[in-house]
Amino acid sequence: MDRIASVNPATSAGGQSGGGLFFLVPWIILLIGATIHVFADRKPNRRTSRRIVEVYLLWFLGGGGVLGIFGGITHITGMASQTAESIGYAPSMFQWEVGWGDIAVGVLGFVAIWKRDGWMSAAVVALTFSYIGDAIGHIMQLVAHNNHAPNNVWAIPSDIAQPIVLIILLLIYRKMTKDLESESPAQLD
Repeated sequence: MDRIASVNPATSAGGQSGGGLFFLVPWIILLIGATIHVFADRKPNRRTSRRIVEVYLLWFLGGGGVLGIFGGITHITGMASQTAESIGYAPSMFQWEVGWGDIAVGVLGFVAIWKRDGWMSAAVVALTFSYIGDAIGHIMQLVAHNNHAPNNVWAIPSDIAQPIVLIILLLIYRKMTKDLESESPAQLD
């Protein structure tokens, strides 16, 4: 039995243009929030390159975590059928598992705001595997099943871009931290 629902023209890419906006708005919010944070930051090292990278990394981990939690909730509550339909899937018990996986990755990203060190790396690794796996699934649904539902198609760029952005930010942040530690460990706070 095919696991996707027949694509409803009212929710397909041709029938609704809101799908892309749904995935674009969080990126805009995260970028604006991080930028405001950089300018409003009161830490002594607030304008250093390392601190700016750290702020963007934390916004994408924490903000992305909140979005993951929200997405997970849509899979495990009364919104599950509507969520499945918007992706072009038939409602399934697998949503319960996907929802809790999304929530777990989201909590990990959100907690990394306060528990930085190893938590940031763990959150980036977990999010990367989760989102790249999601992207592969969405691409397979698009190609193999002609699933053009907005939340299937528009999830693909975000599911690929967010791990790439986080990996780059984390690597830059770790390099800057290592360089700073070798110069003067007291400057890290």
